[in-house]
This record gives sequence, C-alpha cells and structure tokens, in this order.
Amino acid sequence: MSGVTATVSPLRDASRPRRFLKLLAWAAGIGVVLVVCRLLGFNVWGWLQEVWDQVKAIPIEYLIAGLFFQTLQTMFTALAWLGILRAAYPDVKIEYRAILAAYAVSVALNGFLPANMGTFVLLLMLVALIPGAGFPGIVAAYLVQKIFFTVIMVPVYLYLFVTNPEMPVTGSRSPDFGRIRDNPVLWIVIIGAAAVLLVILCRVLWRQLKKLWEKAKVGGAILNTPRKYFTRVFAPSLAGWIAKLFVIGIFLAAYKIPVTFHTIMSVVGSNSIANTVSVTPGGVGVNQAMNVAALSDVTDATTATAYSIGQQLITTAWNQVFALALVVWVFGWTGGKALVTESYTGAKEKAVEQKQQHKQKQEEKRAAREASGETTATRLKGHLHRDEGADEAPAPEKEGEES
Repeated sequence: MSGVTATVSPLRDASRPRRFLKLLAWAAGIGVVLVVCRLLGFNVWGWLQEVWDQVKAIPIEYLIAGLFFQTLQTMFTALAWLGILRAAYPDVKIEYRAILAAYAVSVALNGFLPANMGTFVLLLMLVALIPGAGFPGIVAAYLVQKIFFTVIMVPVYLYLFVTNPEMPVTGSRSPDFGRIRDNPVLWIVIIGAAAVLLVILCRVLWRQLKKLWEKAKVGGAILNTPRKYFTRVFAPSLAGWIAKLFVIGIFLAAYKIPVTFHTIMSVVGSNSIANTVSVTPGGVGVNQAMNVAALSDVTDATTATAYSIGQQLITTAWNQVFALALVVWVFGWTGGKALVTESYTGAKEKAVEQKQQHKQKQEEKRAAREASGETTATRLKGHLHRDEGADEAPAPEKEGEES
C-alpha cells in the first residue's frame, strides 16, 4: 500500500553494539544504586533475596513451565491489542513487536505501581507510537480490549457464587445452595435472573460508552466487523486467559495445593476482586489475603500465603526482565528509556487530570443539586404566596357585594 505510514520509532542509536554497551553501563549503575539504597536503609537487596528464595523453593520444571505460560499470556494479549489497533488505524504500519514491547512495559509497571498506572503508560506509549492516534481513540481501543475480560468473568463469578458455601470476603455463611444444585428449575431461574442483570448492565454501560463513542469511535472500528473481532481480538484474548489459568495451576502444583477447576476459578475470582479494590503497589497484601480466603478449604493459610507471594514475586520479576529485553530490542536503550519515561510522566499527569475532572464533576453535581433545591424552595414559596393571595382576593368582592 503506497499510502502506508511507518510506525514512529523513538530509536536514537543505530549501532546495536553501542546499545548493549549502554545496557551494561546501566546494569553497573543499578549495582551502585543498590549499594546506595542499602546504605540509606532501603533493603532492596533483601527483596531480591526474597525473590531468589521463592525461586529456589520451586522445582525448576514448574518454574520454566510457569514462566513460559506467563510469557504466552503477555504475547497473546498483545496480539489482541494489535488486531484492535490495526483496524482502528489501517493506513499506519503497526508492528507487532512494538505493541508487544509497549504492553509488556505496562504489565511490568502494574506489578509494582499502584492504581494500574502501567495501563496509563501503555495508552500514552501507543499515542506516541502510532501516527495520528489521539488519546480518546486509544481509550476506546482499551475499552474494546476489555470487553472479553468483562464477559469472561461473569460466569466465573456466577460459578463461585453458586458453588462456594463460604463467602470468601467476609467468611460468613452464604445460603445453602445444595437445594439449588439439585433443582433444575431454580437453576433456570438463577441463570435467567443473571442474564437480565447482565442485559441491564450492558445497557447502562452502552449509554455511557455512546457519550465517548463519537469522539473516539475510531478506536472501536473493529467492532464494525464482528468476524474480525472474534478472530483477531476475542480468540487471542481467550488464548491469553487460558495461559493465565495454566500459570495458576502450575504454581498451585508447585506448592502441592490441589489443582482442580474449582481451586483455579477461586484464585481467578479472588485475584480479580483484589485488583479491583487494591490501591497498593501491584496489589501486594490484598492479593495474598484474598488468595488465602479462596484456598482455605484446600490448604492452610501458610501454604496459601507462600503460593500467592511466590507466584506474584516470580512473575513480577520475570515481567520486568521480559519488558526490559523487549524495549532494548525494539527501541534501543536510549529510545526506549525516553519513550517509557515520557509516557510515565504523561501518565501521572493524566491521572491527576482525571482526578481533578472527577472532583470538578462532583462539585458541579453538588452545585446543581443545591440550585435545584433552591429552585424548588423558591417555587414552593411562590405557590404559598399565591395561595395566600387567593385567600385574600375574595374580600373586596364581598365588600362590593355588600355595598
């Protein structure tokens, strides 16, 4: 195609040997930083030792298999992003390796940054990498990418709600579902009610989405061709999600926790809830608490905690290494550093901007409610005055009649 534009590359050093020399210098600099942090009282080395202890506690075959499927999860999810972006910007040549590197960076950053800051970084990296891309369009692409994960979690939550006799968050007893499991009519009623709630939720979300759609519909262009969506977005997203299930199952087996459909779904559900409510870096602490509650029926709290910490630390460390290698390979050290740094700075600014916009909207709503209350009071007062006037108006007429 003659009109195709090449993807913007932040590469600033054409010499590959110089890139790796810079990488070695950067690694030496990390060593110096670790020493300085140790002297200042920040036990970074202790954290690295903890990661290594968790790695040593897992048999090598489990470790290799777990990291293999973790890598597949990242690659398949990036492939889904590629399908969305190529449909949104057909006149731009978008390379898979650039999208993979950007997505890997976001996964790595979300491992230790709070409030999913890595996702903001990804969106801004995509704006920088794709000529003509605007932030609303990339946000719309993000919403399209999240459709699969929203849909897939509905049956997971429904399954856990029906099958778990213990409520994992509060520990309180839920209603006895044995009668429901043995009664197909009640099953139909529950599924029908869930479907109705899902339709209502979709209608509410769709109304909100339509407000953004006119400004950002380019990002959701692939939805105009459902076949392309299912083959280029839904299918790779499903493959990535299945790879995540394998990661969970492999690490459960490494810690000798029973690997069943139920235990895997329990971990998936608890991780999803933890990611939703957590504001800690990487969800540390919240994930462990949720995993311990989810696995309380099959193992003790110590083993469940060790599993949760081990999987999180090992996959987080691997995500950092994988992202760093991809950034250096795709963009070069200098260009990759500049791209990530600028995107991270922009992400912080966007987060502050959204917080301010949310606060402003809340203030506008409050002002509107107060104005509405004043208007109502004014109208009520006016009605009262008119009523009083109506009571007094007949008096002159009586006087006229009497006269």
